[in-house]
Amino acid sequence: MLDVKNIRQDFPILNRTVNGKPLIYFDNAATSQTPQQVIDVIVDYYTNYNANIHRGVHSLSQEATDAYEQSRLKIQNHFNAKHSHEIIFTSGTTHGINLVANGFSSLLKKGDEIIVSALEHHSNIVPWQMLCERTGASLKVIPMNNNGELILSEYEALLNDNTKLVFVNHISNALGTINPIEKIIEKAHAVGAAVLVDGAQSCPHIKPDVQALDVDFYVCSAHKMCGPTGVGMLYGKEAWLNKLPPYQGGGEMIAEVSFEKTTYAGLPHKFEAGTPNICGGIAFGAALDYMNAIGFDAIAEYENDLLDYGTTELLKIEGLKIYGTAKEKTSVISFNVNSIHPYDIGTILDKMGIAVRTGHHCAQPIMDFYNIPGTIRASFMFYNTKEEIDAFITALKKAIMMLS
Repeated sequence: MLDVKNIRQDFPILNRTVNGKPLIYFDNAATSQTPQQVIDVIVDYYTNYNANIHRGVHSLSQEATDAYEQSRLKIQNHFNAKHSHEIIFTSGTTHGINLVANGFSSLLKKGDEIIVSALEHHSNIVPWQMLCERTGASLKVIPMNNNGELILSEYEALLNDNTKLVFVNHISNALGTINPIEKIIEKAHAVGAAVLVDGAQSCPHIKPDVQALDVDFYVCSAHKMCGPTGVGMLYGKEAWLNKLPPYQGGGEMIAEVSFEKTTYAGLPHKFEAGTPNICGGIAFGAALDYMNAIGFDAIAEYENDLLDYGTTELLKIEGLKIYGTAKEKTSVISFNVNSIHPYDIGTILDKMGIAVRTGHHCAQPIMDFYNIPGTIRASFMFYNTKEEIDAFITALKKAIMMLS
């Protein structure tokens, strides 16, 4: 069992008030909070060795380079990548997806097909639509059922020799559905297609093993797993990363430059043009250290308990409907109450110090499927408690009464 009382002391923001009420933070699917241990690493960097990396012979530059590359090794170990140069630092999940989509612009042609799922965040839809516009490839969609689960038989029917790429999230940000990515990857590889998995929502809750999954690309963001904003990771198999052209041109990603010709650096630098978010990369490693010290098995068990408890209590409210009832699910509950607009409930909850997300959650096709404008989304992390859920339920009932 987690020592949640002590864990909560690591997060300074959990001690603050909002509108005169103790903060209850249930918007973790949008961004998680940051522990003092990670904040201290950020402060230490800017206080003691702020310098550009990979270029300087002076001590500060060498210290910063060592810390940055040590973080890359931490990420490699965490995700079990075969090589450290298969880990590309990005500004986040969206950057990683766009990097891969841009690279495939030179590899696809008219008649090729790519597949996305109906459960995707906009960042795993729009880049592929843009790719199709550039190349003439066509976009196919794996449909979902009313429980918020992908229909795998329909996915199998979409696969054929023209399928070149498959894109799917590991966990739905809007519904919490855990997708069967092992089966999705295996079936895509059977027809020679590559697979990119959006791990933005999964990495805070589980520990993916990219070699065991045999996934070709995997992307995530640090800010959803107790790290800072503005930094993330793209894992790519070495063979695929060598096939893709650079995403951006500039310093660091070159071997030699002349006005006649430029040659590119090897991995990972080929994809890391310009000065990176050095502090963010170092803090990303510190966030992984923090979460691994707690343990992902313990985190998953505790958060599943919160999910079960929250689901049970919410369903006691008359007129409340939960969207996303998959058998395999993580700690996200999206719901509406009667015909009350989710924004109105969210606004009243905020007045009572409770942070939830309302709207379409950058997943409009899901909302269109259910024929709703959006939902109220409560998303839990390992520093949340059942007592907070009780307070949330009480506040929600009050909001419903005020708006009915």
